[in-house]
Amino acid sequence: LWDALAPYISYLPEEDRGMVELAFMQMVEAHGEQRRKSGDFYIIHPVAACSVLARMKLDRDTLAAALLHDVPEDTEVSLRDLEKQFNRETVFLVSGVTKLSVIKYQGEDRYAENLRRMFIAMSRDIRVIFIKLADRIHNLSTLQALPEHKARRIALESLDIYAPIAERLGMGTFKDEIQEIAFPFVYPEEYKQLLSRSDAEYQRRQKYTKQLSRRIERILEDQEIPYERVSGRAKRYYSLYKKMAEDGKSLSEIYDLIAFRIITDTVEYCYYVLSILHQEFQPMEARVKDYIAHPKPNGYQSIHTTLIDPHTETTFEAQIRTKDMHEYAEYGVAAHWVYKQEGSNPNEALDARHLKWIQELVHLGKEELSEEEYLKNVKLDLYQNEIFVLTPQGDAINLPEGATPLDFAYRIHGEVGNHASMAKVNGHPVKLSYELQNGDLVEIITDRKKRPRRDWLQWVKTRGARHAIRVALRKEGTDI
Repeated sequence: LWDALAPYISYLPEEDRGMVELAFMQMVEAHGEQRRKSGDFYIIHPVAACSVLARMKLDRDTLAAALLHDVPEDTEVSLRDLEKQFNRETVFLVSGVTKLSVIKYQGEDRYAENLRRMFIAMSRDIRVIFIKLADRIHNLSTLQALPEHKARRIALESLDIYAPIAERLGMGTFKDEIQEIAFPFVYPEEYKQLLSRSDAEYQRRQKYTKQLSRRIERILEDQEIPYERVSGRAKRYYSLYKKMAEDGKSLSEIYDLIAFRIITDTVEYCYYVLSILHQEFQPMEARVKDYIAHPKPNGYQSIHTTLIDPHTETTFEAQIRTKDMHEYAEYGVAAHWVYKQEGSNPNEALDARHLKWIQELVHLGKEELSEEEYLKNVKLDLYQNEIFVLTPQGDAINLPEGATPLDFAYRIHGEVGNHASMAKVNGHPVKLSYELQNGDLVEIITDRKKRPRRDWLQWVKTRGARHAIRVALRKEGTDI
């Protein structure tokens, strides 16, 4: 097993490789002859999780912790024993992942408390969730060895919690893999129906995708446009099911059943590729999304365009991005995560928007909410789509879809929200309950005599605004 893992960690300095090898030897000795429900030796699991993280070129402490993550829980070797051989960072990560192993759908009280624990661990060191996601992906691959009810519980938890976390962190590869493996265990009937309806179509699309990939490559070569690769794929089953269920669409109404990723050298080439594709294929009106100029809230960048092949009348999507953008699309924050000198805060390398989102979930855990309210709010935070609106000074503020000027006011400052009297959106007066759209320019008009009203609670979408309004109403003695 070590011979299989060693090539994956060749990017590490020799001393760091030695530390990972020590973790491997300790893990093998601790787990010994233990086997999983599938019958496989247990040691295969931590090695598989470590391999996933090594492909992302993560640091030695993360890899060592991935190898050791089940040792304190499933063997006689304790965290205190590990402290004698490994540094503080590795032991902290092992401890964090061990605590997360008890997060299960087993009663709302316990489950909510364990989620609180997870978000606190993430706020201290984001690498905890990297290891947990890698651990979860390999566990999902062995679900067939478990009783049906247990397999469904793990798969449902993965769809509800871990896939959305991966998406919020921009880790597209992890999100896709979790969703695809979990789908047939959570929705077995829907999976079978979709398979029977789309399997032949899926095979046809796969064949066409290979042909069209070669055509696009020839087009780029004729134009002397450098590219790393052109990769095509037929839409995955879970994302297909989700799109049909949410939008009420049939297979024929979904335009990105086939999608291509074109990886090129620079941003300039991205736009050049876009113009060439629009010359060679028929672009669909209003189906260009420029996530390079306007990145998604999780940091994702790419240009998406929907095209029609005039030879076959087939509709497909092209995603155009640079190498760095592609690496980020695959691994998100992990792609740009750089561990600094020992003793510093590992989360310092995180983008502020990711750190803010995690910290908000930590603060949510401190609010006086029932377990049911807490779980509802966590899922809202994980699943919500975001928009960006602008202040009069040109600063971008991210808010959930459906947010109002009142949410915007409280995001600027509590006092701005408490004294908001009206708003202007793109220069036009609007009500404080108006639904904001992506790219709106928002200005809040305040009046010191104004005070929050109880009906404001129905107008806001953000937890921060709702909390600030409740606090202000209590101060005023208003019954809420």
